[in-house]
Formats: sequence, C-alpha cells, structure tokens
Amino acid sequence: MIVQFIDFFRDRMKMTVRLCYGVLALLVIIDIIPGLTGKEHHAHSWVEHYIPGWWSIFGFVACTLIIFVSKWFGHLGIMTREDYYDD
Repeated sequence: MIVQFIDFFRDRMKMTVRLCYGVLALLVIIDIIPGLTGKEHHAHSWVEHYIPGWWSIFGFVACTLIIFVSKWFGHLGIMTREDYYDD
C-alpha cells in the first residue's frame, strides 16, 4: 500500500512539487503572522523582534553552510580516487 502511495506521487511529480511548495508557504505564513497559532510568542533576542521567521532563516542558512563546508572539506582531502587501493 505504501509503495502505491509513493508511486502515485512519483508519477505526478509536478503536482507533488506544487503541493510541497504550498505546504512550505503555509508554514511560513503561520510562522510570520503573530497569534495565528494561538500561542503568545515571546522573543528571546533582539533579532526575533525585527526579523519575522528568524529561526527558519537561520536554520536554512546553517544547513546550507554545513553542506558547502562538508563538500569543500571532502574535496580537500577526504575523497580519494577510485583506484586508490590498486597501486
């Protein structure tokens, strides 16, 4: 049953991408509009007062930075050629 579910979305990739963008937009709107979740939000730092969705932006930038630094570090010396052990 789960395989059919995955195949359904794989066969309709354009719809799947649009659905994911819609869910992402909805989550950003919920995060930006104060009071929409029904919980009072208290900022812990000055950045949260002035930049809506600060922690979402921070998480995205941090994740992107981790990926690029890891790739750079990997190409710097961790990755070796495929015939390394054939010598």
